[in-house]
Amino acid sequence: MLMAHPVILRGLVDRYHELLAQDSAQGSHETRRQLEDLTYTLCVSTGTRTADQALAAAEEQLTAALRETALSDAAPRGTALRETAVHDTAVRDGRQVGAQLAAS
Repeated sequence: MLMAHPVILRGLVDRYHELLAQDSAQGSHETRRQLEDLTYTLCVSTGTRTADQALAAAEEQLTAALRETALSDAAPRGTALRETAVHDTAVRDGRQVGAQLAAS
């Protein structure tokens, strides 16, 4: 399953709560429509079917992303350098293969 980027997901959750508060205060047709649209987007983004499920899944994904960020920040610097070197090599090799394919 594709997963929304944590920044996008956080924005969706925050906007959902804003619209929910507006709907409680105003109850306008436009706010309800926006809330329905956002609920749909949250459900698609999290692979769920209801707003409650989507919010729970989003919080779980956001917590996991925070944990992953904390772990990568705590990793030894040499590890990050090795990962960067591996990535750079893969990109270079991918470009070489692409150039070879284009030339043939």
